[in-house]
Amino acid sequence: MNKGLKNPPVSRRTVLKAGATLLLSVVAPIRAYAAQILAVRVWPAEDYTRVTLENDAALKATHFIVKDPERMVVDIEGLELNPTLKSLVAKIQSNDPYIKQVRVGQNRPNVVRLVFDLKEEVTPQVFTLAPAGNYKHRLIFDLYPVKPVDPIAAMIEKGDWSSDGKLPPSGAAATGSAPKGDMPPLKTAEAEALANAPQAQLEALKPNTKAEPRAELKNELKTAEKNGKLIRMLTVVLDPGHGGEDPGASGKNGSREKDIVLAIAKRLKDKIEEFPNMRVMLTRDGDYFVPLGTRVDKARKVQADLFVSIHADAFVQPTARGSSVFVLSEKGASSSAARWLADKENLADTIGGVNVKTQDRQLASVLLDLSTTAQINDSLRLGKSVLGEIGGINRLHKGSVEQAGFAVLKAPDIPSILIETAFISNPEEEAKLLDDGYQNQLADAIVKGIRRYFAKNPPLAKNRLT
Repeated sequence: MNKGLKNPPVSRRTVLKAGATLLLSVVAPIRAYAAQILAVRVWPAEDYTRVTLENDAALKATHFIVKDPERMVVDIEGLELNPTLKSLVAKIQSNDPYIKQVRVGQNRPNVVRLVFDLKEEVTPQVFTLAPAGNYKHRLIFDLYPVKPVDPIAAMIEKGDWSSDGKLPPSGAAATGSAPKGDMPPLKTAEAEALANAPQAQLEALKPNTKAEPRAELKNELKTAEKNGKLIRMLTVVLDPGHGGEDPGASGKNGSREKDIVLAIAKRLKDKIEEFPNMRVMLTRDGDYFVPLGTRVDKARKVQADLFVSIHADAFVQPTARGSSVFVLSEKGASSSAARWLADKENLADTIGGVNVKTQDRQLASVLLDLSTTAQINDSLRLGKSVLGEIGGINRLHKGSVEQAGFAVLKAPDIPSILIETAFISNPEEEAKLLDDGYQNQLADAIVKGIRRYFAKNPPLAKNRLT
């Protein structure tokens, strides 16, 4: 039978067997995929300590605090212990302000437990970040002190701020060396006398709100500057861009923007504080991330007279070169390049990592609404003064101050500029940025620009002579 058929008929048993195999393949449980930890990073700082777990998939974590002694316990689901995660133990530094040590273990199948032994009580924020920049998924642990660090208290502790509100004795510069530059040091005899003056005399110095406030004090303060005297300390906030999870731009030889601008900011701080009437606060003094809004908030808390953000530019073409100065714009960017740069710098929060649940989403719009023409005009004057001095040591990318919507320049009451020191993407300028001599020249030029600005635009007297 059926001898002429090349393929004999399939039996009923064979059909049933094949069907059962297919059914089993459909309903059989698929083994859960365990996420892989790609990198672990720890960023200790006085402001807060951040621990980052970078992984190839989104992770779900729960955490709780245990008392006596203080510990934070974190359980991460869908994870198997691997050597990369174990390496977290060795990354905790002895000088970490908040973490004593961390223990890592497989708590149960598919669940890894981290136990952070703490040095003090903390307020933790645990959140995830979607892939951004060169990063994959990230699980973030931010450990904040229960009592947030107060910028003024921190400056008093470091000796950068006089607790009695008076100027330091004449000549008591931070570095002990004589002030540099072509202007004389500002003396303090009159300032100390004025600090102890009767209330009526102090009231006379307050701005008249019915008139243009700066005009009320300009002549008197310019005379004080000319005679080498000033009625109060001047506070300059220096803002080294990027930091921590956000490296900023990078050069061909591996240099990172966050490292270069921090080095420049520290040099600049030392040079500014050679003048006994000036003090400086850094928005970050180490390698950690500070959100854009927090940078602005820090400046406002210390009642800054100026805000200077320091960056190192980058472009797709390595031939781009030169220094630039930018200020805020409410009406749109002054050029397409300025707009492109502002958009790039404003991505810092996305790359650096901000917990959106705790971020005031109205902050950016409120600050922009409050930004006044007066603030922008003052910023333009400051920017022009600084740009003119930088032009003496480096080629300018553009010969005038540019404007764009930089989030970090949105303090409504502080003249604010952003300096792109040079193009780190240009090998020649990258070498300059890494050179101690160039960094010193750049810092000297910025100081001179700031001093020239103050000489022509004396700051308002404040209600408290600080």
